[in-house]
Amino acid sequence: MFLEQFPGNQKKNGWIEVICGSMFSGKTEELIRRLRRAEFANQQLLLFKPKIDNRYHNKKVVSHKGSDFDAEIVEHSSEILNHWNGELVVAIDEAQFFDNQLIQVVNELAENGVRVIIAGLDMDYKGNPFGPMPQLLALAEYVTKVHAICVECGNLAHFSYRLVENEQQVLVGAKEKYKPLCRTCYNKKK
Repeated sequence: MFLEQFPGNQKKNGWIEVICGSMFSGKTEELIRRLRRAEFANQQLLLFKPKIDNRYHNKKVVSHKGSDFDAEIVEHSSEILNHWNGELVVAIDEAQFFDNQLIQVVNELAENGVRVIIAGLDMDYKGNPFGPMPQLLALAEYVTKVHAICVECGNLAHFSYRLVENEQQVLVGAKEKYKPLCRTCYNKKK
């Protein structure tokens, strides 16, 4: 379990947290859990999601389990700084869908004393690093990798196996398009 680290002095310290894993591993659920804790502590916060992610709701981040949180919808990562008004917690869901400028944006926020919480797929359906996630993982002070359960054998899963034929790297979907698999079951299907 992730426990927030808050400095005891009055100095503004920012940092970057990344929650990563496969589809159905609970990334968004964990992101929302952290935001609820910040909200309970009366911390000003702001949540962003990419415009492309319209699976469950157009104006909220929604987990597969049904938890939701109001969000700002942006098309490009540069828009995040335009919405930021000094909130101490800034969260970003589905970070893999953003452009590489997200790296500079989150660094700037952290350098301005912001706790930045990012959730996203670390790998695409082919098992390759996805979008800006590898660089974000390298820059983060805190990394949490969550796992789904393999629907074939019950082991821990960290691959998002695509069920439909489509070669595009980005194909937004849920259970109708993806299932979580462990390494062994994933390699059997390749």
